[in-house]
Amino acid sequence: MTLRVRPHAPDATGCVLDITPDSAGWQHVGFKMVVLAPGQPLAGRDDGRETCLVILSGVADIVAGTHRWTGQGGRASVFEDRPPAAAYVPAGTAWCVEAGSRVELAICTAPGEDGLPPRLIDPAAMSREVRGQGTNQRFVRNILPETEPACGLLVVEVITPGGHWSSYPPHKHDRDTPGEETMLEETYYHRLDPPQGFAFQRVYTDDRSIDEAIAVEDGDVVMVPRGYHPVGAPHGYDLYYLNVMAGPRRQWMFRNDPAHDWIVRRA
Repeated sequence: MTLRVRPHAPDATGCVLDITPDSAGWQHVGFKMVVLAPGQPLAGRDDGRETCLVILSGVADIVAGTHRWTGQGGRASVFEDRPPAAAYVPAGTAWCVEAGSRVELAICTAPGEDGLPPRLIDPAAMSREVRGQGTNQRFVRNILPETEPACGLLVVEVITPGGHWSSYPPHKHDRDTPGEETMLEETYYHRLDPPQGFAFQRVYTDDRSIDEAIAVEDGDVVMVPRGYHPVGAPHGYDLYYLNVMAGPRRQWMFRNDPAHDWIVRRA
């Protein structure tokens, strides 16, 4: 099975990508990308899965249960330096997104229970971090981190400037070792600016049972079931990616590839 998933032409609902646990061959992460025309609604509900709705660009009204939040979003593109609009929807709660303009909507899901209330995620609460130095520097915005309530979902977006590396040094999170590493499946949804560009992502395990070097283009998803997964953005093309992670334990603890961990220790 290839780890790269290409977008397709929008179907009747606007869906251009749909990754499920069944299609991915894993247990936790689901990711759907939908492009809505102005005025187009999209509704959903999943009794066994929680959902994080992320408006990557455009403006929309969001309904979750009895809650309604109007005029959310407003980014012209994912490369605009401002937070997205997002909402958390617990398992078993009906939701609807009604597009006020052209909307790029990411639907991130994981197994969950009906115990938390629906909520709009305050953009002001989405912490922004600068990670790395030199050509390893990238810019991170935490949409649904482990410090905010959810059952299993972790959602984050990253801008990697052209010529820089990200998710680097190579790290992994595919074993549940308390205090050292957690097991988290992960998807990378990639966008490029300008959009005709490309980037590279390698996914590999210690024993090389997985070892893929993937050329990604605008709109591609790379699935990371296990292993290390660094990303490189060529000169001239900025890279955006949206990460969705989930696993048995909602905590992000990773292990660097020992062969490359010297890069962090030197810094």
